[in-house]
Formats: sequence, structure tokens, C-alpha cells
Amino acid sequence: MRADQQTDGEWERAAAAELGFDPALARKLLAGIEAGLIRDVHAALVSRHGKLVLEHYREAPDESWGMPLGTVAFDALTLHDLRSVTKSVVGLLYGIALDRGLVPPPQAPLLAQFPDYPDLAADPARAGLTIGHALTMTLGLDWDEDRSYADPLNSEIAMENAPDRYRFVLEQAVLHAPGTHWVYCGGATALVGAVIERGTGRRIEDFAREALFQPLGISRFEWLSGADGVASPASGLRLSAPDLLRIGRLVLEGGHAGGRQVVSKAWLDASLAPAVSTGDGLDYGHFWFLGAAPVPAFGGERPWMAGFGNGGQRLWLMPEADIACVIFSGNYNAPDAWVSPTRLWREIVLANLVSA
Repeated sequence: MRADQQTDGEWERAAAAELGFDPALARKLLAGIEAGLIRDVHAALVSRHGKLVLEHYREAPDESWGMPLGTVAFDALTLHDLRSVTKSVVGLLYGIALDRGLVPPPQAPLLAQFPDYPDLAADPARAGLTIGHALTMTLGLDWDEDRSYADPLNSEIAMENAPDRYRFVLEQAVLHAPGTHWVYCGGATALVGAVIERGTGRRIEDFAREALFQPLGISRFEWLSGADGVASPASGLRLSAPDLLRIGRLVLEGGHAGGRQVVSKAWLDASLAPAVSTGDGLDYGHFWFLGAAPVPAFGGERPWMAGFGNGGQRLWLMPEADIACVIFSGNYNAPDAWVSPTRLWREIVLANLVSA
């Protein structure tokens, strides 16, 4: 069964060896968890060629945007914070709206989309800002998300607490010329979310339900809102692990699902192309991180793209191997939250793909 036919019910499953993995794939994951090398993982799913080859859930404490949920017995129906993997979903939503002619193209002036701030539009230092600079996080504005998200001085948290989130982002000090410097910025995603809402005339969660989720058979989700009632495009989406995996398969299938073209391949190609270096060995597209990792079956490194989220949330994709991997974790606000999902991806999934 092709991934684009899987819009309802459970994923079709296959033995690891059937799809080129070491038969001990699941056992190796459990060994890594038992050894303490892979920690805080709530769920891990891997698909290849549209079939599920690895599925792991556990029982553990969790939270939702900092609100404790107690101990949760995770399974295929459990909703989980995506945190900043939400940004990658928003990138897809912008592409769908662009395909429908509802939003301006990436090269359009950004401040023209916010006519309520004529004072900012009149600033020559901001005149060159485009929607594309928001999509690639190269606005050049002062922004600090290196602080813990438990710190009210973290720029994303300050934005959520501001009386006007869009003015808060757009009035930050100009530090660099647009397009020249990458800084991780949830505010950029908030601006793109506003462009989507203004262009479609719908709340982003309502547009997502019709334009993306329904074609994939996703019926259950939550989209958390800030104090102003605006659903957060930067970090507010909650999905189940299998449903996030469906979004990954959509990307690997060139935007095709359920017998229709949900998002154009042209948009996917544009958004998954390297636009800027992040300065730490990775590149960035339109709300997607881009890198490469070794794969024994291919005899060397192959490119991947991913959505990353606070606490260790991941949607990893490797098109050449036709692999999608979802990881949900609970290591929120920890500086080492990247370690376990990276180990799982590189040392369990990719290292055990032995046949192309």
C-alpha cells in the first residue's frame, strides 16, 4: 500500500528486515534506552516505503506548554507537543496557501502585509524585509531564544506575553541586513502565521484542518494559543506520533496524498533547498533544518531534512532512503535535549539500514 493511500486507520506494518533494516532494529533501540544512552523518549516511529518498521511507546511524565499532565501512557492516539516542529507544518501551510493564490510570494515585502504599522514601514532599515526572510529566519532583527523557554526574557516567551505579538517582533532592533544572518526566531513564524491567516481569512488551525489535516486523515489535534487567543505558529501544535509521521510521508511523496496534490512539489523543492547556514554545520530552508548523515546501505552520507522542537521533538526525513522518523521526548528546556533524538536517528535508525 502506498503512503498516499494511507489516509485512514492504522499504518501498514512490515518487519525491519523486509525493508532493509537489521532484524534487531527494535531490540537495539530498547538496549540503547536500557543503557541510558537514549533518554526521555516518549514515542519513536520509523517508516520506510510507506510502511511502519519501528514503533515504540512508553509511560512517562509529560507536560503541555509547561503545564504538567502527570504520568502519561503514550500510544498511537496520544497527542503530544510538537513545540517547534510546528514551524515546519506552518511552512507547508504557507505553501498550500501560496499554491491557491491566497498569500503573496516569498519575495513580497513583509511590512506591506502589516499596514497597521506605518511607522515601522517608514523605517528604511526595515524596508527590505520580505516574507522570504521570515521563512528563512534571516530578518536580521534582534532576537534571543538561546535562553531557556522558562525564562520570561526569552524572546518567544516575551512575544507571547506582549500585548501585540506582531509589533513586538517587527519593532526589534535591526542588527543585520535582511537575508545575511540566520538567527533562530519564533517571531518569524508568528509573522508567517499572520500572513496565512490574513490571506486565507481563516484562523490558522481552521485552515490547517481543511487544507492539510483532512487530506491526510488527521482528525484529532490541538493548537495551543497565547494570552491573546492567537494559535501559536511557532510552537503550539499537538499531534499524535502516527499523524506527524503522515505529514512526513506527505513530504517524501512530493506533496501527494489521498489521491490529490495537497502541496505542490515546487513548493517542497523550494522550501527544502538550503537557503542559509545556521553556523553550526547545518543549513536552513523554509522552516526546515537540513543536514547529512552516514548510511551504511548507501556507502556514505546522505542528506536529511527535519523539524526540531524543544525537549527533543523531531520529524526526520531522508528522501534517498525514503525514511520518515518521528520522535517525541520529554527533556524540555534542557540544553542536551538534542542528544537522545540525534543518537536514535543516527545510531539506531540510519546505522541499521543495511540494504538500500
